[in-house]
Amino acid sequence: MLHIRLIVLGNLKESYWREAVAEYEKRLGAFAKIDIVELKEQRLPEDPSPAEITLALEREADAILNAVPPRSFLVALCVEGKQLSSPELADQLSHVMHQSGALTLVIGSSHGLSPRVKSAADLRLSVSKLTFPHQMMRVLLLETIYRSLSILHGTKYHK
Repeated sequence: MLHIRLIVLGNLKESYWREAVAEYEKRLGAFAKIDIVELKEQRLPEDPSPAEITLALEREADAILNAVPPRSFLVALCVEGKQLSSPELADQLSHVMHQSGALTLVIGSSHGLSPRVKSAADLRLSVSKLTFPHQMMRVLLLETIYRSLSILHGTKYHK
């Protein structure tokens, strides 16, 4: 069974986001073991300088990279990442299932991800050219993974 770890910066404050995440965690349970690791987002002043942002991203990178299990296929979500269709992502997940059996996906903070995390990733993935709130991205990513695993398992979810 595929083991999925989702590493995210920050937590979900609103109940509707937590409920949506819980629903997809339940659905994913049929195909994979999933755990979500919430890391603390570095605090920044209201109008941070580029140097302050870089320092915060580097501190977050330390926590992110320490939370990645050994031999896990690492996916960094970032705007410059590759965009895949649901069947293409399903193919990628099939490869991961047969190679390591472990997948780690990272959603960065409001300032993104450190270049160090991006360069450590096996795949840089962009879900869209649009920008979404991180809370919504968590739900979208879980739905995307669920859809791709549904394709692999031949269910009727993906039409």
